[in-house]
Amino acid sequence: MIEPAPESTPLRLRWSGMTHRGRVRVNNEDTFLALTFDAHEVRYLGKIGESTLAESDFIFAVSDGMGGAKSGEFASRIAVEKITRLLPRSFKFSAQRLVPGFADILTLLFDNIHTELTRMGRVYDECAGMGATLSLGWFTPGWMYFGHLGDSRIYYFPKDGEMTQVSHDHSHVGWLRRTGKINEREARTHPRRNVLQQALGAGHQLLDPQVGAVSCQAGDRFLFCTDGLMDGLWDRAIKDLVMTPSPAQRELPVAQLLVENALAESGKDNITALMVEML
Repeated sequence: MIEPAPESTPLRLRWSGMTHRGRVRVNNEDTFLALTFDAHEVRYLGKIGESTLAESDFIFAVSDGMGGAKSGEFASRIAVEKITRLLPRSFKFSAQRLVPGFADILTLLFDNIHTELTRMGRVYDECAGMGATLSLGWFTPGWMYFGHLGDSRIYYFPKDGEMTQVSHDHSHVGWLRRTGKINEREARTHPRRNVLQQALGAGHQLLDPQVGAVSCQAGDRFLFCTDGLMDGLWDRAIKDLVMTPSPAQRELPVAQLLVENALAESGKDNITALMVEML
């Protein structure tokens, strides 16, 4: 059951985003998206910024492409570009606070992206097997609606409370971790940790994206990131960097702080982080 939004609804947010190809990969198959939209237009946002929720909604998303050569990079771009075409027509739902409608809207969005990636993989040889993860947050006053598929992640840092992983990794290893059958250390070294049970495109037939809503208040923060970040940073390290940074670390945008630390610890994969804070 969705709880009502807090009475002290935040009307401003701040964000920072960064992506890096890492130390090994020759190209970056990660993509992140920050945009604002209303019923009439979409406006892309910079990597760092602050704005009001009073007259428009915001979308923040990360996507990790797969497929080899350049097709993985292409797949993640298709995933985020589709968002810009479909969501503005849905602005009226959030403007009228029609909360139940968000699940249908996000499910349709994921279906459309999956259909397009599957079509291109069938038509073009160089796109065969390409796919992408997608973790998306739709911010409107009092709410963060989210849709997720794959093993990128959404973390929630409530104003008063512990860090929570909102998204579910769509893998057998992710299920083992959620059900307490293995711990974080075992999950990080499991031989099938990178095998996805669901992704956009990539030959998957049926999708069941995770959709949900989190009521939010001033002081809450949300992190969207690809698996390259988790490859370099344990959950505890992510929590400490976000919630208790040193004075020197506070001088950096949070996304940059996370990516640079993950790069220093590993860098075997592309790394992307996108932090959103409610003000």
